[in-house]
Amino acid sequence: MTGKEFLDLAIWVSLFLLILAFFLTTFRVIKGPTLPDRIVALDMLVGAVIGFIAAIGIKTGYFLYVDIAIALGLVGFLATVAFARFVLTRGLSDAERPETGDVREAGK
Repeated sequence: MTGKEFLDLAIWVSLFLLILAFFLTTFRVIKGPTLPDRIVALDMLVGAVIGFIAAIGIKTGYFLYVDIAIALGLVGFLATVAFARFVLTRGLSDAERPETGDVREAGK
């Protein structure tokens, strides 16, 4: 087996596994059972899409896709942090919430 044939086989296997992971993770996002489970599944979805974009970039030889995957990774990380902060503050009572210094809250 030549290097080109091996690379093609590896790309097809990785695409199949990434598509399988994508559908299983989508099921977890829909099914749930809790909000943190859905947030972790969304983060996993971003990871699967990054892998899919990178594999397609290698397959086509158009390496701009890899830059797009890196940008998606940064945005996905920020979204995960925002969701985690939302879950953290949602579970706290008003007395336990950290002071944000928001001007709108000063008038209340």
